[in-house]
Amino acid sequence: MTYHGQKILPAIRSMKDFEKFLNSPYTYGVLLEVHISRVKGVIEYANRQGKQLFIHVDLIDGLAHNEAATEFICQEFKPYGLISTKGGVIATAKQKGIVATQRAFIIDSNALNKSIHLVKKTEPDIIEVLPGLIPKVITKIKKETGKIIFAGGLIETAEEIELALQYGASAITTSNTQLWDIMK
Repeated sequence: MTYHGQKILPAIRSMKDFEKFLNSPYTYGVLLEVHISRVKGVIEYANRQGKQLFIHVDLIDGLAHNEAATEFICQEFKPYGLISTKGGVIATAKQKGIVATQRAFIIDSNALNKSIHLVKKTEPDIIEVLPGLIPKVITKIKKETGKIIFAGGLIETAEEIELALQYGASAITTSNTQLWDIMK
């Protein structure tokens, strides 16, 4: 299973990456590390090109990463989806009808258990698991939550992408533009 037919969700770090995304066959992408003054224009331009963006709320420069900021982003920018590590951001995005992705950093079994607990509390639409190279973690989170899983971080080859997909990820988030080309 893939995310709307995509194995890769391009993660956009620069305007050069944004141009590459616009000229790619991908519909869905993730906007990272952007200044607040650019967000609305980038989303509107992407939408005019038939593209849909997840906004990584925790990485927007010039904006707090809380419920009030999330409400502002949803009302003013109208992104396809939001990504955050914060439960309040996820809950607010869901209230506003925006696809909510809970980002979970799995560094040990304690982090895994806390992440599963938080997911069950916030009920995001999607979970992004980092690092994305731990197949048994992807499988466990998918089994325990029943959610769509994105895998991200430290994935460097097509084989690693296929392994993450095989173990239950629906797509891989990556800023490695070479992988965007390989997995078209």
